[in-house]
Amino acid sequence: MVIRTRLVELSSLEAVAYRQKLRGGQAGVVILRHDSAQPGLALLNRHSGEADLAAHTPADLFPPEAFQEALELTAGLPYSSRGPVRSPAGVPGAAAVAPAAAAETSPLDEEHSTEELATVNSADYAAIVKAYTNKKGELSYELLNKALIQAARSNPYVAEMVARHAPLEEIRDHVVKANFEAVSGNRFLSVDEVHRILELLDDVSPRSVLRELNEDLRKMLGEAGA
Repeated sequence: MVIRTRLVELSSLEAVAYRQKLRGGQAGVVILRHDSAQPGLALLNRHSGEADLAAHTPADLFPPEAFQEALELTAGLPYSSRGPVRSPAGVPGAAAVAPAAAAETSPLDEEHSTEELATVNSADYAAIVKAYTNKKGELSYELLNKALIQAARSNPYVAEMVARHAPLEEIRDHVVKANFEAVSGNRFLSVDEVHRILELLDDVSPRSVLRELNEDLRKMLGEAGA
């Protein structure tokens, strides 16, 4: 099983695409053409938020505009544990995989850790995704951050942490953990489990799943220090 989004149809190519969680905290956008046995892979750049073409992915078969469309169509789609998707290698006239690409170990073939699979298959993750998915079936960072900010602003213990100028990361971990425990009904989530869930919700750092919460907590700390 792999950790990926559902498939989306592209209009710029006769192809389907999806996002896949890779080892080492990376995420990739995968394109499968109907006329080629070779998948196209671009890695999500955590600095720019763009998709960078991976080694041995031919730009003539997988142009930048196709990856840009795939990036847009898969934005907000939640990850889940799904079966791997293979290129239609057996279709008549399909282009063969280049020897160099075939010999190279693809990041798409690397196995996920036991912890990653346990997290994406957990009832806790499913409950959190359900709670913060909008009517389009997309994860809503807006809904999540709104709930977290409201919780932070109304929590007496958070007010105490802010008053004593606790580190932002410590305050954020407390707010998120309390929220995820309330949503999932699991009062025994560990900080590591919360972080693994966040990693599944956030694979593009420039956007950052908790950007609005971080900004509000900085504001609260700034007001406390004024």
